[in-house]
Amino acid sequence: MSTPPPADVALPSALAELAEDFLALPAAQRLEMLVEMGASVEDVPERYTSDLTTMERVVECQSPVYVAVEVEDQSPHTVTLHVVAPQEAPTTRGFAGVLSEGLAGCTAEQVLALPHDLPTRLGLHDLVSPLRTAGMASMQGRVQRQVLERLEALGVAPAREHRSSDGGTDAGTGADADAERA
Repeated sequence: MSTPPPADVALPSALAELAEDFLALPAAQRLEMLVEMGASVEDVPERYTSDLTTMERVVECQSPVYVAVEVEDQSPHTVTLHVVAPQEAPTTRGFAGVLSEGLAGCTAEQVLALPHDLPTRLGLHDLVSPLRTAGMASMQGRVQRQVLERLEALGVAPAREHRSSDGGTDAGTGADADAERA
């Protein structure tokens, strides 16, 4: 069984810049920034919105949040993230915005290397409820698991060492933290 990435794992550059921006702000402004990040969540392609079953529901989120990833067939396997999160859930939608903006243009390898403590690295753990933080971590875990599954389908992913009951993995992606909360 492998362990999650250590807390000193570097974030992809766009995500690292967002983390710096968040941490440079006082707590109240950090929460405002999170809510503002919700505006950066782009509309998903019609092929997803016309049939939400083509996306995965993040059941740990209190609001109906759905994620889907696309991974380019050719190396470096760039990832495209699609998220549906309601306007009425500003912090959840904000975290979806953080992931969307912070992972734009990232490779599958970079997404899989994300540390499991991303909400904490953004300074959000003391601003939102533990339930919301768990939902955020689950959203990240779903994204990472989907990337791994896409790579496996392409025949280029490392074999998983362990599958949890919801399909999460502990192959070092942080996705098993998602499964443990389920």
